[in-house]
Amino acid sequence: MKLNDAQQAAVDCIDGPCLVLAGAGSGKTRVITNKIVSLIKEHYILPQSILAVTFTNKAALEMKDRVKGQLGKEVSSKITISTFHSLGLIILKEDYAHVGLNRNFTLFDQYDSLKIIRDIVRDQHPEILIDNSEKSVIEDVAAEISYYKTNLLRPEDIKTKTVKADIYASYTAYLQACNAADFEDLIFKTTLMLNENEEMRKKWSTKFEYILVDEYQDTNETQYQLLKALTSMHKKFTVVGDDDQSIYAWRGARPENIKVLANDYPNLKVIKLEQNYRSTEHILNCANELISHNDHIFDKKLFTKSNVGSKVKIMELRTEAQMADRVVSLILSEHYQSSAPWSDFAILYRSNAQSRTIEKALHSARIPCLISGGTSFYEQVEIKDMMSWCRVVCNPYDDMALLRVINIPRRGIGHETINTILEQGKALGKSFYEAALIPSVTDKLNQKQKKALCEFILLLTKLRQYILNENDKELSEKMVEMIGYNAYLKANTYSNVAAEIKVKNVDTLMTWIQDIIVGKNGSQKLSFIEAIDKLGLREMMDRNRDNEQNDAVQLMTLHASKGLEFPFVYLVGMQEGTLPHKNSIEDLDAGIEDNIAEERRLAYVGITRAKKDLTLLLAREANSRGGVPKAVTPSRFLKELPLKDIEYYPLGTQVTHTKEEYKDFLDIALSSLKTQK
Repeated sequence: MKLNDAQQAAVDCIDGPCLVLAGAGSGKTRVITNKIVSLIKEHYILPQSILAVTFTNKAALEMKDRVKGQLGKEVSSKITISTFHSLGLIILKEDYAHVGLNRNFTLFDQYDSLKIIRDIVRDQHPEILIDNSEKSVIEDVAAEISYYKTNLLRPEDIKTKTVKADIYASYTAYLQACNAADFEDLIFKTTLMLNENEEMRKKWSTKFEYILVDEYQDTNETQYQLLKALTSMHKKFTVVGDDDQSIYAWRGARPENIKVLANDYPNLKVIKLEQNYRSTEHILNCANELISHNDHIFDKKLFTKSNVGSKVKIMELRTEAQMADRVVSLILSEHYQSSAPWSDFAILYRSNAQSRTIEKALHSARIPCLISGGTSFYEQVEIKDMMSWCRVVCNPYDDMALLRVINIPRRGIGHETINTILEQGKALGKSFYEAALIPSVTDKLNQKQKKALCEFILLLTKLRQYILNENDKELSEKMVEMIGYNAYLKANTYSNVAAEIKVKNVDTLMTWIQDIIVGKNGSQKLSFIEAIDKLGLREMMDRNRDNEQNDAVQLMTLHASKGLEFPFVYLVGMQEGTLPHKNSIEDLDAGIEDNIAEERRLAYVGITRAKKDLTLLLAREANSRGGVPKAVTPSRFLKELPLKDIEYYPLGTQVTHTKEEYKDFLDIALSSLKTQK
């Protein structure tokens, strides 16, 4: 399909900084792909000099596939197409020494980070746990550390010394001792290095002659500073974004980066993609009218050359259960009348808790459904813990696995001990495990440190003895108990129910390992090491299977739906306190308006997912803790939709009614909705 005039202008703009304001469904991925092809074929820029950055692995993979389809495998493989974090990892893997890391540094995930913070709080600042939930304290500290890193603040940069700043310093020291970086460090450390090291900045900004950034509205301060550093040499880049779809303020996204970009680059060229290729006219009219209530840096208005389509339906039910049943009946009706596959239908909601009632109703109707954003079995923290234990028992020289489990369960091995062993091991060219067995190394520890380390090495030795004696099945049966992992789970999980689920997951994993080890006749078939290798392959296959398309109704949060589209969309929970969320309403009462604007953008994202049919549903009663239904009011966002583009079904209206049967009271109901306070 030929590019429209605005899309072509975006492709042709290559001489300096360019901002492409791409409305929902306006073909931005196509523009980025065509621009990459144009840079190589028409402007003779070397493929290895092009960098394209986005936010998710899925988006990066899609972009790679599209580029490969037009340029071929050989040329496309030379282009760097990655997420921001993957780009940071690429740079750090090459220039790790400039940020104080050693080769083969460990990357800690969110669970690792929270565990380290928890241990620091317990050891150094137990006073902040008094009268406070440990979980909330740890999450609060983690959020503060994230804030520091997002704003490029190291511990020594923080002038006001607080408990959280002190924990941040200890946390940073622990990571350094482990030769480790957390997920945020991939951008944080990279950006600091490029900002402060002219040689490194020149190297990487010279390497990339042209840079493209997708979903620019989701960048935070650190990512923007990284972009500035990487473009400092050539200043040739294109950022593509839509401030109306900025819905990640809670993780640091700054839609105002669009304004900052215009200030920092006075010669910035702004191109608007306003033609929508996804939705019908009624849906777009609702989207445009809704988002017009937000302030904008650059105004734009989506239009379509598609058909008018059916009006957007607003349906009012009494309870959440009735709302779920209504969605099910609408899906069943459309599915059997039009033979649309189940995957054409999407049910969107503000928070994951809303999915339970809907999932139950779908299952009762025997409608296949898939909840997006769920965590796979292998991504569960307890499974990652046990797999790391299995790997370190198989290979004690695996520092990454060893450092993950060295304090699981907690045994008081602090960052000073870890730092001493790692530094000595590095000097001797030994792994952590090998260094910990050398007396001249451990002599540098005090008695308490020696005792804690000795207990860990002794446990690991006992576990490895089963492998050396070829008692593999017995190891798989006794391992969890010998480690004390179930007791650890129960002591460190915030509810008995959650702990039991985790224990059951671990039991499942170990049963799988036993089944691989033991053949059908009951005799040993594979060793423990071979079983772990095979399970690792099964893990990869399972993840690939998770990524396959399923013919099922899609259930997902509004956040998860961004970038997707469906012929039939049902947006549930359109009531005050749900969308907008009650926290945003409380903030508004306190004079903070930004959060309501973001909630409106969430609703806008939900509306613009629909291609041909959109239904907004609300419940007039909410469940309360006491069991007594609580009356709720329709979302303020419903009152901002244009009357001419919607059909309203008040409480008690049957969907089987014809238009003529409810036409007389439709206008009255809509007017009532508009004037509600």
